[in-house]
Amino acid sequence: MSISVFVADDHAIVRDGLVALLRGHAGIEIVGTAATGRDAIEQVLRVRPRVVIMDISMPEPDGIDATRQIMAALPETSIVILSMHSGSRYVFQALEAGARGYLLKDSASAEIFDAVRTVERGQRYLSRKVAAIVAQGISERKEVSALDSLSRREREVLRLVADGYSSAKIGALLHLSPKTVDSYRSRLMQKLQISQLAGLIKFAIHHGVTKPE
Repeated sequence: MSISVFVADDHAIVRDGLVALLRGHAGIEIVGTAATGRDAIEQVLRVRPRVVIMDISMPEPDGIDATRQIMAALPETSIVILSMHSGSRYVFQALEAGARGYLLKDSASAEIFDAVRTVERGQRYLSRKVAAIVAQGISERKEVSALDSLSRREREVLRLVADGYSSAKIGALLHLSPKTVDSYRSRLMQKLQISQLAGLIKFAIHHGVTKPE
């Protein structure tokens, strides 16, 4: 049985090229195309394709908002984002909107076929570069979450430790005993899952808690 596919892209050359490419592949049936987000939403809700290939940079609304609206109405439809945007912000917004796949427009044509077949089976498909972006983004989000978990006093101790102050000096500045400062430092390393002082300094600089000299 053929996989019904809908193509949404505001550039006619790209849209027509995708249609020609997909129509030349056995097992895929093109059931519609659109140049705007609004047109894509209306047509997809009517023809109910198994897979939608969606560009992000489309008018009225953009591809991410269109994805969100389609998924709210047709959760059984799988959407693959095909975009020139490789920034983590776009990738995460698309995935959070419900897209099941994400490819960059410089992807090889074989990847498009693999993506369509994979998401149609209910699985996720990310190109290699996008998968790396997602992994990096998850790591950064965990770091930000860890920073947010610190109390005001823990941040003060982190800043002073990263600035090179001794426990005695930090204690004098914050009116704490050196032993208490050491306890704060141990707690920081445990919370942030950092095992060495150099790691604390790197974390503090990376998140703007202190500034590099």
